[in-house]
Amino acid sequence: MEKQSHFLIIVFFCLFICFPTTATETGPANGLTKLFVFGDSYVDTGNRNFSARSWKQPYGLTLPGRPDGRYSNGLVFSDYIASWMGIGSPIPYRRRKMENASIEYGMNFAFGGTGVFETLVSAPNMTVQIDLFQKQLQKTLYSKADINSSIALVSMAGNDYTAYLARNGTTEGLSAFTKAMIKQLGLNLQRIESLGVRKIVVMNLQPLGCLPSETISYLYKNCSTSGNSLSLVHNQVLEKTVEKLNNKSKESVFVILDMYRAFLSAMKKQAHQPGAMKFKDQLMPCCEAVTTGYKCGNVEGGKKMYVVCNNPNSKFFWDDVHPSQAGWRAVYLALKSSAYSYI
Repeated sequence: MEKQSHFLIIVFFCLFICFPTTATETGPANGLTKLFVFGDSYVDTGNRNFSARSWKQPYGLTLPGRPDGRYSNGLVFSDYIASWMGIGSPIPYRRRKMENASIEYGMNFAFGGTGVFETLVSAPNMTVQIDLFQKQLQKTLYSKADINSSIALVSMAGNDYTAYLARNGTTEGLSAFTKAMIKQLGLNLQRIESLGVRKIVVMNLQPLGCLPSETISYLYKNCSTSGNSLSLVHNQVLEKTVEKLNNKSKESVFVILDMYRAFLSAMKKQAHQPGAMKFKDQLMPCCEAVTTGYKCGNVEGGKKMYVVCNNPNSKFFWDDVHPSQAGWRAVYLALKSSAYSYI
């Protein structure tokens, strides 16, 4: 991989290409038994309330066959991390008190639509998510040994930028906003470390210009150069921040997972990977609004304001911003084939 020193990429993944959401027979990997998840819809497994579109048809169409709070037709990225660890997906925070709820595998504090700062949804931002994590630790739900054998997965997929632009943020102000946001993200990462987590994995920004919400302007044929440029600038600032954090900690506590290259590789080269299938119209989503002003899952007057493709597995993207289960699987394969260091 070119310029490998510019990115810290982890080998998170075993040889499983289709994985369950329960613990695998191989058992925990490297003694890692707990996963704590923070961030947004790329890793949220059911924390948003029932008004969110992740709880509406046709989400969950492929797995489990009904909406279950995931922003996909099936599994999302945090499910893959849990599978690599040999554990079940950690329970969403909002389900922790339900009957038969198990905190055995850790806990997922991610809320779809949120970011480092306040965004356009009324849900806990990353700082508040860490507050919730700290409260669970204060209740001694997890021992020091549990925390020492855990991984924190942190996702920030771009909701802060959406909110910034929606609030009339200027192009000229983007650079300062990026620096302020990642400065706060760095403080959040340090705080997770201070709570005892010894390995913290942060996902960098995927190519925003290749999301269907952007490529629709190009009839799903090309990515937006400006959107991808924003991602690259963001990732450069993040890289420098993580490098400083690791120098300060004197250990490689913080690791960047290169989602930018993984997305591009999954979409463009995925057909050459063992066990992978070629995506049809890679920039076009499976679930698409029938007209502007609507999104996948919207219903008006009892009428569905969206259409769903015949075969979700043939599409990299599920909706306007989220990969399908097959898309996430392809990202996993791309990461597995390009990774060069190990936790």
